[in-house]
Amino acid sequence: MSDNLEHSFVKQLQENQNIIHKICRLYTNGDDAHKDLFQEITIQLWKAFPKFRGDSKFSTWAYRVALNTAITLYRKTKRSINTIEFEGRHHFLNDVEYDYEEEEQLKLMYKAVYQLNDIEKALIFMYLEDKDYQEISETLGISEVNARVKMNRIKGKLKKILNPLGI
Repeated sequence: MSDNLEHSFVKQLQENQNIIHKICRLYTNGDDAHKDLFQEITIQLWKAFPKFRGDSKFSTWAYRVALNTAITLYRKTKRSINTIEFEGRHHFLNDVEYDYEEEEQLKLMYKAVYQLNDIEKALIFMYLEDKDYQEISETLGISEVNARVKMNRIKGKLKKILNPLGI
């Protein structure tokens, strides 16, 4: 694999790692599981990167790969993760500090989101990331109308969950 391709991948991953961290937060409980899922998503992105054509933004493509990886691992009862060597080179990403005060404020929201199914979680995540319905539908492989209908149903579910809590 060429140095340019590796450099491009590392740069794109660095710029978009918050997307992956947020997906990991939605689909895992605990730091170890978060780190394992982050690593697996990174591996899947690396393996698929040579096939990335650039028809969409890297972030949209990364959402799709990350969500598919998270959902697949989430559904497996036995975790057997195969790893690959990263071309024997060391690439270091700067770790982005996680705001734990904000995490406390979001705990109730995450608790409500955990009650949603896998597709609903992905949809609400992208909606909260201010993605438009066109990008959501492309990433999730559903029609734009279907994304809007599902989003309205999710909003209703979340209201039912959060209203008794006084939120």
